[in-house]
Amino acid sequence: MTALLFLAQTVRIAIPYLFAAAGGAIAERAGVISLTLEGFMLGGAFGAVLGAHYTGSPWVGIITGIAAGLLLGSIHAVSSIRFKADQVVVGVAINLFAVGITRFFLQLAFESSSNSPRVAGFGSETSGGNAAAFLDNPLVWLGLAVMPVLAYVINKTRFGLRVRAVGEHPQAAASVGVPVNRVRYIAVIASGALAALGGVYLALDQHQFTDSMTAGRGFIALAAVIFGRWDPVRAGIACLLFAAAETLQIQLQAAQIIPSQFVAMIPYVLTIVAVAGVVGRSTPPTALGKTSE
Repeated sequence: MTALLFLAQTVRIAIPYLFAAAGGAIAERAGVISLTLEGFMLGGAFGAVLGAHYTGSPWVGIITGIAAGLLLGSIHAVSSIRFKADQVVVGVAINLFAVGITRFFLQLAFESSSNSPRVAGFGSETSGGNAAAFLDNPLVWLGLAVMPVLAYVINKTRFGLRVRAVGEHPQAAASVGVPVNRVRYIAVIASGALAALGGVYLALDQHQFTDSMTAGRGFIALAAVIFGRWDPVRAGIACLLFAAAETLQIQLQAAQIIPSQFVAMIPYVLTIVAVAGVVGRSTPPTALGKTSE
């Protein structure tokens, strides 16, 4: 039974990572660096709470959360593709912008600098009160399906072939009529929507928005993409591995066997070790971070 509880908690924690890593995978396979995942998730979380608060419907919250991700994804796409800005700088800027803008509208909409009121969500009102309660959340099932579906799209469809082509050899793709910038626009904007769903899940699972609630999950998701060598299925497995480490951290903190400061380091140390072990031996998309002329 303990193993079942551990697995359930791992899956529950992995869902936002899976959504964000899916967004990172499709954008990076198209040749655009995805340092923006943290900002996309934060924007999606706030958008979801805003929609759910004013309508009382978590389904509307999903729509407004995705809309926030689409907006931030569009800003990223225009800056990186149309104006050819440095993609690392754009990524950092969007993350900082998301922190600032959500904090501003949190104060404006809810007169609080720390958290929103409780909103409608899916499943149990007490997050984690029942080991199986999270299964009532449709975003859990969508999160578990997102990586296999993305793998099929990238590896088996015409659009996926174009994404891989513009990420590896954009000049060759353009020479046979592939609209490189259009494909990249679609990939980056889709990345915003997918990563935003990770934030939507967090907000509706916790039934509220709290300031900077994503807490670095976007960066861990990007590490999962690198660790998975830009393959959606491998990245999904990496997300589950990192979520298992976080679950172990929670259980060790509850047991109070090891000082809490060291326990809290476990997911991040694992992330650093995993990425350090892969970087140098894996090959990113050839045109990653390079703008087409």
